[in-house]
Amino acid sequence: MNKEDAILKIDILVDELQQHNYNYYILSTPTISNYDFDRLLKELEQLEAEYPDLVRPDSPTLRVGGEPTKYFANVVHKYPMLSLSNTYSEDEILEFDTRVRKVIGDNVEYVCELKYDGLSIGLIYKNGILVQAITRGDGIQGDDVTNNVRTIKSIPLKLKGNYPRDFEIRGEIFMTIDGFNSMNAEREEVGEQAFANPRNAASGSMKMQDPKEVAQRPLDCYLYYIPGNQLDVTNHYNSLQLASKMGLKISKNIAVCKNTEDIFEFINDWAVGRKNLNYEIDGIVIKVNSISQQKQLGSTAKNPRWAISYKFKTERVETILKSIDYQVGRTGAVTPVANLVPVQLAGTVVKRASLHNADIIKTLDVRIDDHVMVEKGGEIIPKIVGVNFEKRLSDSRPVKFIDACPECGTSLTKKMEEAAHYCPNEDHCPPQIKGKLEHFISRKAMNIDSLGEGKIEMLYDNNLVHNVGDFYSLKPEMLIGLEKVIPGKDGKKDSKISFQAKTVVNIISGIEKSKQVPFARVLFALGIRFVGETVAKKLTGHYRNITALKNASFEELNEVDEIGVRIAESIINWFSKPEHNDIIEKLSNAGLNMEMVESSDEASNILDGKSFVVSGVFENYSRDEIKALIEQYGGKNTSTISSKTGYLVAGSNMGPAKKQKADKLGVPMISEDDFMKLIDSKKI
Repeated sequence: MNKEDAILKIDILVDELQQHNYNYYILSTPTISNYDFDRLLKELEQLEAEYPDLVRPDSPTLRVGGEPTKYFANVVHKYPMLSLSNTYSEDEILEFDTRVRKVIGDNVEYVCELKYDGLSIGLIYKNGILVQAITRGDGIQGDDVTNNVRTIKSIPLKLKGNYPRDFEIRGEIFMTIDGFNSMNAEREEVGEQAFANPRNAASGSMKMQDPKEVAQRPLDCYLYYIPGNQLDVTNHYNSLQLASKMGLKISKNIAVCKNTEDIFEFINDWAVGRKNLNYEIDGIVIKVNSISQQKQLGSTAKNPRWAISYKFKTERVETILKSIDYQVGRTGAVTPVANLVPVQLAGTVVKRASLHNADIIKTLDVRIDDHVMVEKGGEIIPKIVGVNFEKRLSDSRPVKFIDACPECGTSLTKKMEEAAHYCPNEDHCPPQIKGKLEHFISRKAMNIDSLGEGKIEMLYDNNLVHNVGDFYSLKPEMLIGLEKVIPGKDGKKDSKISFQAKTVVNIISGIEKSKQVPFARVLFALGIRFVGETVAKKLTGHYRNITALKNASFEELNEVDEIGVRIAESIINWFSKPEHNDIIEKLSNAGLNMEMVESSDEASNILDGKSFVVSGVFENYSRDEIKALIEQYGGKNTSTISSKTGYLVAGSNMGPAKKQKADKLGVPMISEDDFMKLIDSKKI
C-alpha cells in the first residue's frame, strides 16, 4: 500500500471507529461486535506503525495511553471553575429560590440534574479535536491530565456536526459501581488494597503516571456545563442538547422545573431512584436555566449565585473511638481498624470501622477518645468520615502509625506511590502465610474446598503446613484427631472443628484432585503480587512452563502483552527468593502442572532447537501471537540477536539496529509469510 492509499484508508478507519465508539459509549446501541471492532483497530494500528507521520490527533489508537507522566503541568482556567454551595433541606432550597427571585423577578425556571460523585474536569477542543483536559484544582488553576482523559472511551477525541472553533465543556469523571466492584475484586485477588469508594478510585486514577494503567480503569464521564458565551443559545438546557449533537455524553436525567414544587418532586424521585443507577450520586444540582439571568445573578469568589446543590442525607451517627488495631493481609498490607463504642447505624450495631491507611488517619486528624462521625459507605461498610473537634480532650495526641508489624515485629515499608504500609516478611509472618495458604486453596486457584472453614489455621497452628508446598506432604495419620474449639461471640455457644475419618478422606482426596489444575491456575495460586487470573494466563500462554518464566529477564517480561514494569519487578523479586524456588520444586515433585499441556494434534516440534527474535509490526498476527506459535512448535523466543539466533522474523517498522546486527552475524531474516511457510513446510 502506497502512502496516498494509506492516508485514505486511515481516514476511513478512524471515522468508522469513532462512530462505533459513539454508538457504544454514548448511544448504548452497539452496531458491531467487540471482535470486529478490535480487528479494525488492529488494522489502524498496523497502518500507523508503518506511516507514523499519518497518525491523526483524534485517532482511537491514542486511547491506549501516551507516555508516562512524572509531573502534571499546572494550567490556569480560561473560565474560573467554581464549586457549588451545598444545601441539606427543603427550607434552604426555598431560601435560594427567594434570593434568586429578589434579583431577577418571578419569571424564572430551573434545571435539575444529578450530582455525580466523582472528579470535576474541563475539556478543551480546538477545531473539534480534544487538546486539553484540566482538573478543577483550586478553581483558578488545575492539573493537565490530557493523556489520562484520552483513555476514557465515553469522551470523544473529535466532535461531531457543528461546533465552535474553540470550545470548552465541563463535567464529572466517575467510576461505574459494577466496574468499581470488579476492579476491587481483582485488586484483592493480586494482593493490592481495595479502594475505599468509587470517587476516590476515579480521582486517584486521574493522577496515575502511566496512561496505560488508567486505560484499564472502568472510568466514565457525564458533561453538564458550557462556560462563557460559546454557543448561540439562550438557556442552559438547550446548550446541553446542542452539546449532545456534537457527540458529547449528556445525561438524559435532566428536568426543566417551573417552581420549587417541581424541584422537590425531582429530588424525591431520585432519592429513591439513585439506588438503581450504576454510578454514585450524592445529590441534585439546581441551576437557573436562563443564561442572561445567570449573568445577572453573578458569582461570589467561590460559588455561582445561580446554582446550588442539594445533598442527600446519609445516615450518620456519632460515637467514640476507643482504640486502633492493625490487621495484616496476605500480601503484608497493614490496615488500621477503629474500635468504637458500639452504636446503632442503619439497622445494625457498629463496633468497628476501617481507617484504610495512614494518609486517611492524617487527613481526618482522628485520635484516640475522639468523638467521631460514622457512616455506612454504600450503605454497607462502616467508615469514619469526620471528627467532632468541639468534644476533643485537651490532652489528646495525634495517632502515630505503627512502624513495626504487629504480628512478627518486622519493620514496615512504604513506597512513595502507594498509600499502604507493608510488612516485607512475607514468608515468615503468620497472617501472611495463612493468607497465602487460603488463597492457594480458593475456588479460582486450586479449588481444594475440603480445606475451608477454618481448617487452614488448624494445620498451621499444628505445624503441619508452613507454605503451599506442604499440602502435598500431608498424610491421613497426620490429620486424624485434630480439633479446635472456636469461642462463641456475643453470648453464642462455642463451636468445634475436628478432623474425623470422613473429613480427612475428603481433604486428601481434594489435594490429590488439585494436581489436575492447569498451569495458569497453579501460577495464580502461588500468590505472586500483581499476578491475578488474567496476568497468569498471559504469562503461561507466553512462557509455556515454569522454568522459562523463572529464567525470563526483566526486559523479556516487560515485552509480554499487558505485562508492565510493576508486574515484571514483582515476578523477578518472587523468583529471586530461595524459599519460593523450594516451593516450586515441592509442587513439581508432587505432580502439579508446571507447563502448558498440549493436545496431541495441537502442535509438533518442527522448530525444536531453533531460537527466534521477533521484531516489528505484522499484518496478520501480533508479535505475541507469532511468539506463541514459535513456542507451540517447539522453538524458543529470545529478545536479542546473537550468533546462536536461528531466525529474525522481521515485520514493518523494525529498528535498523536489529537488521544491522543480523546482517553482521549472518542471521537469516524472514518475513511473516516466510515464517508461516516455514511451519507449513514441516522442515527446518
